[in-house]
Amino acid sequence: MKLKQRVVLLAILLVIFIFTKVFLLDNLDTSAAHREDQRAFQRMLSGLRVALDPRLEHTLQSPWEIAAQWVVPREVYPEDTPEMGAVMHAMTTKRIVKADVGYKGTQLKALLILEGGQKVVFKPKRYARDYIVEGEPYAGYDRHNAEVAAFHLDRILGFRRAPLVVGRFVNLRTEIKPVATEQLLGTFMTVGNNTCFYGKCYYCRETEPACADGDIMEGSVTLWLPDVWPLQKHRHPWGRTYREGKLARWEYDESYCDAVKKTSPYDSGPRLLDIIDTAIFDYLIGNADRHHYESFQDDEGASMLILLDNAKSFGNPALDERSILAPLYQCCIIRVSTWNRLNYLKNGVLKSALKTAMSHDPISPVLSDPHLDALDQRLLSILATVKQCTDQFGPDVVLVEDRMTLSHL
Repeated sequence: MKLKQRVVLLAILLVIFIFTKVFLLDNLDTSAAHREDQRAFQRMLSGLRVALDPRLEHTLQSPWEIAAQWVVPREVYPEDTPEMGAVMHAMTTKRIVKADVGYKGTQLKALLILEGGQKVVFKPKRYARDYIVEGEPYAGYDRHNAEVAAFHLDRILGFRRAPLVVGRFVNLRTEIKPVATEQLLGTFMTVGNNTCFYGKCYYCRETEPACADGDIMEGSVTLWLPDVWPLQKHRHPWGRTYREGKLARWEYDESYCDAVKKTSPYDSGPRLLDIIDTAIFDYLIGNADRHHYESFQDDEGASMLILLDNAKSFGNPALDERSILAPLYQCCIIRVSTWNRLNYLKNGVLKSALKTAMSHDPISPVLSDPHLDALDQRLLSILATVKQCTDQFGPDVVLVEDRMTLSHL
């Protein structure tokens, strides 16, 4: 064989070797990632039940110190949290040492300080479990049970971006009024035999108080994030105008995502994929009210999108507001890990997992069956939307590998 032919043959063999090696390694990497996703899913399922147990083993720290140490730029709590039950037990039982009106916002809430100095946000019960909120997808009062359900859904999806939430019963007469500030105390009233309050907020009215059953009020408490992690507020690029007859740009411009991708912090880093994850999360819970969102300050786009204020959810199980998914179907990208997790939750697994996760909450049952059934139906719609994207653009474009190593040192 002539030298020139040998060189050509060796070159061809070298190209085949390199292609084969790259192809195999790529497949091996993908396969390894899928296996890790499966293992993470199984770990999540095995740890779904969180028994509210006051015992903290192998530590002299308070539950508040433990929860504060969990927080890092990309997680509110880590995957492995054996102390979660003790933290949530403290949230629902620790003595209330101060009660004040809630921080700025449109909906009724109270800011409580628990024994040990921990802040929590209390949202009162406004509706029965089977009440259906009619009208716009963002209509109605905040739903306290929606905060509880949304937190556990965050666990199930593996995002770990929602602060801890647990149900709690409080005695307004003996637990709140004796430690209430004058500003909060001035909003208390009696309606029939029930103690009520209307608080201070944009939509708070004396004519629309939240009332206890006698003195006992059901609600949810959300753990305040540590002060060492100050928050920064952002306008959501897919926010609504809330003005009749006036559409936001994303509602009429199908190429809107291209414009978003050219602006900071969506032009690089994880933020746009966080927006997609959040759209999926919000569609599942029926939350069409995320007009703003929070991240940690001075993060240069690297912080997670924190899943705060999820109470405008689970209002109408028959309403599937597809526009919530606009970031997904306009950008047509999704994290591979999110895609895998959604597929693992098919065939009734999501409903079963959420029901199990919420079973130990003090206000259980947290959701009515129609809301649980709606989750499984909405999941199918999400999967179908991603399939439309992959059919149009191909899985290599749509499914984005974005795994970040998270440190809790």
